[in-house]
Amino acid sequence: MPADAPVPAGLPDGLGRGPGETDALLLLRCLLGPTPRSLHALVWSAGSASRALARIRSGGAGSDNDRSFLTNTDVIAIRSGLDRAGARLAAPGDPDYCPAFLRLADPPIAVFVRGRVLDHGDDRVAVVGSRRPTNTGMEVALDLGRGLALAGVVTVSGGAVGIDAAAHRGALDAGGVTVAVLGSGIDVAHPARNRDLFQRIEASGTLVSEYPPGTPAEPFRFPARNRLIAALSRGVVVVEGAAKSGTRITAEHAVDLGLDVFAVPGPVTSPLAETPLGLIRDGATMIRGTADLLEDLKLEGVASGERGLPRGLSADEGKVLASLATSMLPSAVAAATGIPVADTLTVLIALEIRGLVRGVGGRFERTFKAAATQPGA
Repeated sequence: MPADAPVPAGLPDGLGRGPGETDALLLLRCLLGPTPRSLHALVWSAGSASRALARIRSGGAGSDNDRSFLTNTDVIAIRSGLDRAGARLAAPGDPDYCPAFLRLADPPIAVFVRGRVLDHGDDRVAVVGSRRPTNTGMEVALDLGRGLALAGVVTVSGGAVGIDAAAHRGALDAGGVTVAVLGSGIDVAHPARNRDLFQRIEASGTLVSEYPPGTPAEPFRFPARNRLIAALSRGVVVVEGAAKSGTRITAEHAVDLGLDVFAVPGPVTSPLAETPLGLIRDGATMIRGTADLLEDLKLEGVASGERGLPRGLSADEGKVLASLATSMLPSAVAAATGIPVADTLTVLIALEIRGLVRGVGGRFERTFKAAATQPGA
């Protein structure tokens, strides 16, 4: 490819496949000098990971620091480090590599993953916002994560304190699945206070990073991280953000990918409403909560139970479970189903024992297990 030619989208066919390619790709992805964009350009220019690596070794690309790293690094030791971290490398074509990454102008040549294998059939929505949110913003993010989980939708965010963490926790507390895209190494808990949260995410969901084990979080890594959050999702929701918030970068990537952008409005006097209100002015869709979001994404049928009910339910159990579109009091469920309140409570307890509903503060809600069940499952 001529040096002045524009870099094509996507990645060369067969990248990371074949003798020596997997190790070459791993070594390339462990270089911290090149940016994701420059790595993408290099592999396109070279045509393969092994040829890109040879070009760096010979001095035709990269830096002296890159060459020093390659000289002093053992790929077997890197793989041992990945194993210790419980992580794996995912190249284009691997189950853990989201095909939507290839729509980016600078797709990652590979990513590191921990936890559940990404299911490309999942509906995923990103919820992002300020690291220093208001109490209201935290409550909204928590409710969005929870509501999406109850609708069988996976919440994607960046694992940061504030809105990100609240959205992740909302999904987890509802028994759902969530994906965190890190701006640090795949084994680095940043911020440290979210270590327990990352462990919970890994247990039922997925951690994703472009960066190898041991890579510290640096401010310049987060904008690159944000493009992966957008690419993993079918829409991006911004809850709160100041005028120069990095959440706008995620929204801009979503626009570039042709995705829907949603924003939760706030008081015009609040600095944290600057980004959501600005996005709405620029064409983002205003939402008041999960119900608006699911309706606009044409996922409202998921929330209302159209994905079907498990086998083996009694008639009353089926009625009660189908009625739980949101968190409801037993009396409201009884009114919706026509079943006496005492009998409704008995049914709800039976469903809770089966893991299909959970009781929270006197109300009952469908769990992710029930919300994601396909007909006849």
